[in-house]
Amino acid sequence: MTGFLRIPPFHRSVPVLARARQDTAPAFPVADAERDELAERICRERVGGCFWAPAPTQRRPVLVVLSRTARARHRAVAMLKHVLAAHPARDVLLVRRGPAEAASGLAGRLGIAHAPWQSDPHALLDGVTRVYADSVGDVVRLAALRGLPVVLGAEGGQEQPLLRADVLADLLDRTDYVSPYSSAPIPCAEAITLLADWRRTILVNRQIGACLGMSRWKRRRIADFLAQAPGAPPFIPAFRAGPPGAIAVWATRLPPGLEDDARRAGTPLWRVEDGFVRSIGLGSALMPPSSITLDTRGIYYDPARESDLEHILATASFGPALRARARRLTDSLVRLGISKYGAGQAARVSEAWDSGDRRTILVPGQVADDQSVRCGGGRIGGNLELLQAVRRHNPDAFIVYRPHPDVEATHRLGHMEDSVVMQLADRIDRGGAILDTIARVDEVHTLTSLAGFEALMRGRRVVTYGAPFYAGWGLTVDLGDVPARRTRRLSLEDLVAGVLILFPRYLDPVTRLPCGPEVLIDRLQTPDLWRPTPWMRALAAQTALRKAWARIRSARPA
Repeated sequence: MTGFLRIPPFHRSVPVLARARQDTAPAFPVADAERDELAERICRERVGGCFWAPAPTQRRPVLVVLSRTARARHRAVAMLKHVLAAHPARDVLLVRRGPAEAASGLAGRLGIAHAPWQSDPHALLDGVTRVYADSVGDVVRLAALRGLPVVLGAEGGQEQPLLRADVLADLLDRTDYVSPYSSAPIPCAEAITLLADWRRTILVNRQIGACLGMSRWKRRRIADFLAQAPGAPPFIPAFRAGPPGAIAVWATRLPPGLEDDARRAGTPLWRVEDGFVRSIGLGSALMPPSSITLDTRGIYYDPARESDLEHILATASFGPALRARARRLTDSLVRLGISKYGAGQAARVSEAWDSGDRRTILVPGQVADDQSVRCGGGRIGGNLELLQAVRRHNPDAFIVYRPHPDVEATHRLGHMEDSVVMQLADRIDRGGAILDTIARVDEVHTLTSLAGFEALMRGRRVVTYGAPFYAGWGLTVDLGDVPARRTRRLSLEDLVAGVLILFPRYLDPVTRLPCGPEVLIDRLQTPDLWRPTPWMRALAAQTALRKAWARIRSARPA
């Protein structure tokens, strides 16, 4: 038995999670006291079997499962008659492998209900008090794990009960579990955790009726993120009322009037954005994200209303295990030099500077038309005003200004001439990785930049002049207008857990399966996975040329 705990059909070629044990020595022995807990977890998390299948519309207290299609029809009839001798027909539900017409016809002749073979086995068993079956399959195993009476071979001959201990022996003594990401052995408990996480993801994804505002070059990746197992929400060119479910829309590409149209139609809008550990390579260079955020309330960079991230930070229970995981995650990110757009140090290292005994402050530049600046910048409208404010509050500090990489690559707005910058700053930092610069300063002063969050993880003092998502929780010095509703005091572990573990979604670029941040961090150590294809390079160049031409045209005098 190798397929009971198996991966949902996120796509056509998912890896294996379990395989028959080849030797007698289990990699992760399970103590007797833990076996029942694993059985209860499977039932509580509603995993095992094809748990992603639709729930049946028919429910009855007595379930009959016929899975041996090769057996003669009269054997199936004999078994059903044996069941009907003990139970009224109105209480019996038939599930039979094979053509739906055959099951429907057999059930109709006997006056009993039937359900499709491809049904969620957990939903099939809800309300069931007794199970009859001709062989051991997924539904039967789950019934035994639930502690339901299970009878095998009730055709008029001898009945054989199936006990929870029998199923656990298959699950724990005769099956090995492997990580779908690395093929390394894992405990059964970890396999259950993966399945439970995937089930929650699928249930959320199935609330999405369509996707809107997604660039063509990232649609396959978005489809993987929003997989409904099977299938994914369709991509539509414009909003239309009618299809059930939420509309997932790229947060920075909301068409004019969409919010009003969706509100009138009663359609929820869920906003999608890049995650905080995204990829090697910029989004403006058309590198598909391996992390996104899916926000059902607002968007994390707009403090005007509570976002899903803010709700998590304000209400989540951060227990010892989650905090320990957050500490390990922080240690890995710092040790490996990982930021949003890459891993390790860049090929070019910025030149050293001598600040003497002066307090050194990094001011990361931002994109002038970035939504986080527009929504969360408050009274400060851009890089120049930010630099002026930092110098005004810190007249004696050594200020290092670092232009945003998208601006330097001429993809986005926010450029300042060096001569203007040097009237306020002591140094312009280019080249290398921003994490290298953060490591060399005492403080980071920012409007809404993610660099402030990365600086917190690296033990730097952070001063905010806008209202970024990490401000207002007691970890930063806040000079901007942070929402008064942020009253909870968080530890750094709490913040990291909320921002990097509980809120985002991650996708393994190798298996295309949902994963945790730890898997993506491991993949970031393999640069070959992140090399742009010739098509990506050509499309990125075309996009950059088009934007440059648009800027030239807009700069021409009327």
